[in-house]
Order: sequence, then structure tokens, then C-alpha cells
Amino acid sequence: MEAPPISTSSRIFVAGSTGLVGSAVTRALRARGYTTLILPTHAQLDLKDQAATRALFAYERPDVVILAAARVGGIWANWEYPFEFIQDNLAVEMNTISEAFRTGVRRLLFMGSSCIYPKLAPQPLKEEYLLTGPLEETNRAYAVAKIAGIELCRSLNREYGTQYLSLMPTNLYGPGDNFELTTSHVLPALLRKFHEAKLGLPNENGDARPPHAPVTLWGTGTPRREFLHADDLAEAVLHLLEGNAGSRLPDGMVNIGCGSDLTIRELAEMVQKAVGHKGEILWDRSKPDGTPQKLLDISRVKALGWAPKISLERGVRMTYEWYLANNGRLGDRS
Repeated sequence: MEAPPISTSSRIFVAGSTGLVGSAVTRALRARGYTTLILPTHAQLDLKDQAATRALFAYERPDVVILAAARVGGIWANWEYPFEFIQDNLAVEMNTISEAFRTGVRRLLFMGSSCIYPKLAPQPLKEEYLLTGPLEETNRAYAVAKIAGIELCRSLNREYGTQYLSLMPTNLYGPGDNFELTTSHVLPALLRKFHEAKLGLPNENGDARPPHAPVTLWGTGTPRREFLHADDLAEAVLHLLEGNAGSRLPDGMVNIGCGSDLTIRELAEMVQKAVGHKGEILWDRSKPDGTPQKLLDISRVKALGWAPKISLERGVRMTYEWYLANNGRLGDRS
């Protein structure tokens, strides 16, 4: 059964509205004229708290839920804190999805991740490759939590006829990203590393450096990665919501990416150029590379009429400009 269409007056709860994805979705909704947005901050609502989550749903009664809240981080954070990553994400997913169903929400979009796919799955990654092989060890806990969220949505759709979608975005970046070096993903970490090295600011250990000092990066630089600007993902979210796509997606699952990738070495050189850093790039081969390649097959979403618009080179420049305007002019480490 088709879920009722959404309108600009629909009550839309964006969980995680202050994060990279949630803030991009919120901007897109406002630009499209949606007027009734439910946007609690983490300080106002801890989605790990079942009672608080239940109270929010009982009071606000949203028509649509966009679940962009999650504990996220790069390869170091995932490796160092696997218990926190699986525990926190399972709690957020269970509470939010369960309470949405309990209060009659027919439309929900759950943000998964491309790391759900097996480490050595064929490329590009099709949605049907889920659960066909072992996961990458460095982010297995996070991936298992995201897979559980997909299964929650899939099970509700099959058993109760909801139209809950699970979106699998590729590596995301953009305004509002996390630039903290110990917990960020690769692209914002590269932007900050090259920026601070260009200025000659002390490195992570507090060691003094001259301007345009060498930058040392993890691994070999050979793994291939795909990157999507968060604003492109937000447009995909609205496209799927407004197009009533739930009944046309097997298991309600769809990849969201750009359909092309590059090596981490190529990415580093692109970021270095955008920042204006003139020093040497060194590679610490004692550190892990992670999955060799993660390129998404985006045939499903393209068949529904969506395609990204922001090129990676342009997106990197835009993100660096945002970083400078918000917390990078003096290389602040706060």
C-alpha cells in the first residue's frame, strides 16, 4: 500500500539535524519550502534514551522521519572504540525506528553506509551484495550496527507494509563536517592536515614545523574511494521522499553515490592543491589501508531520476572555504 504523499506542511523529524548529513537535509527541506521541521539538538534529545525518544514521538507526532543521527568516525576511531560504535548506533536505530512505527509513521529514511558491504565484494557494489561475505575488520562493529538498522526497516516493510527506506551513502563530506583529526573521515582530515602544515602550525604531537611542512598520511595511498557532497545526498533524500520511491525499491534499499572513485593518493593531491600546500606528502605504510575499494553501483537511484551535481574538485574547494570561514583561519585545534 502506498504511503500518503508528503507536502510542505508535513511534520518532518530530522534526527541528527546538526550533523553533516542532517544539516544538509535541513537546508534542502527549508529551501524547498517545508515549514514544519522537528529539529531537536543532541542536548535536547538523546536518541539512546528510549524514554526520551518515546516522549518526543508522542508529543511531536511526526509524519516523516529522516534518521541521520549516528556515532561516526574515521578508521582510527572505529578501530579504537568498536564497542561504543556498535552500542550507540544500535540504541539510536532501535529507539528511533521502533518509536516511529509505534506512533504510525509511514515514511522513514534511514541513513546506512557503504561500509555494510563485504570487504572483497565485486566492484561496483550492488545492493544485493549485502551479507555475502566478511566485513572490513577496522569498521566491522559500525557496519554490523548499520546492517541491523537496514534489517529493522526491511522487516517492518515486509511484516507491516511500511515504506521505510535505507539509503547507503558513499563517503560524504561538506559544510559542517568533523575536522577533529582523531575522529574525522579522510577528506576533512586531509583538509585540516594540509591547512595546518601550510601555515607551519605544530603537528598533532605539538612539534614545531616551518610553513609548508611535509604531511604524513596513513597507509599506501592505493585504496580507492568514492566521495559525495552532503548537499547532493540531501537532494537525493528529497527526491526519494517526494517521488514516493518506497514501493519501487527491493527491500527499500538504495545506494547513493556518484559512480566514480579515485585513489587516496589522488585525493590527497587534489586536497593539497585546493589548500595551496607546497610541501611533500609522505606515507606511513605501517598504518592500515582499510578496504581496497568501495565504489557503489548507483543504477537503482539513477533509474528513479536522481544524479549528483557537485564535482569532487568543486566540492573540495567549497568545503575548504567553509572550513576557513568557520574554524580554520588560525588553525584552531579546539
